[in-house]
Amino acid sequence: MPTPSRLWLPGVHESFNIQTDPETYEIENRAVDPEGRIEEAMRAVADWVGRDVLDLGAGTGYHVPGFAATARHVFAVEPHDPSRLLAMDRCARLGVLNASVLVGSAESIPLRDSSVDIVHARFAYFWGPGSDAGTVEVGRVLRPGGTAFIIDNDLRSGTFAAWLRRAAESGGRDPDQVEGFWRDRGFTLTRVSSAWRFERRRDLERVVRNEFPRDLADELLAEHDGLDVDYHYALYWRTF
Repeated sequence: MPTPSRLWLPGVHESFNIQTDPETYEIENRAVDPEGRIEEAMRAVADWVGRDVLDLGAGTGYHVPGFAATARHVFAVEPHDPSRLLAMDRCARLGVLNASVLVGSAESIPLRDSSVDIVHARFAYFWGPGSDAGTVEVGRVLRPGGTAFIIDNDLRSGTFAAWLRRAAESGGRDPDQVEGFWRDRGFTLTRVSSAWRFERRRDLERVVRNEFPRDLADELLAEHDGLDVDYHYALYWRTF
């Protein structure tokens, strides 16, 4: 049997939600940021039209076709083997010709120096303290004038942030510490107010149960009506 990539790649952390239930995470991806405010905020800093993009921690490749529609080429780097196969299948089914799906991690990117213009890492557990090796590697592969975007949860505002605080009552990520980490490394924080928006209540319930322990998920769902959830994002970016 081949050795799983996560066992030999440096700096790999499991992402339980997408790796244990990619079908539910696909539903979540379709609900995230329905008005495209994250991409709008990114484009206000640096557009990727005709440029080379690295989607770091690409998962099942959900965002690859969107980048590939206008980018010159997209490199999708993912350490989780089953997710990477799904990303390959997505590109094949959609006929995305200007994309490469590669094994790698934030600390071991399989690209040469100064080879991309944009790095996009969204919910890739590339989340501040402890990420120094990854930020150095990102700087290595970016061309001069290239921009790195790290997309995280806004831990301070929105319904989802309140849910995260309840999930981490015994301790969790400190917003001051996370924001300070990126600030000290030259990144700017842009806050993006957005939402989850589902078409069906059962999809919302399925996603919440995939993101939180079952007992807490049941509590949150009992308290929350409707199909939308206020969900705010922290977009950290730096031009190198």
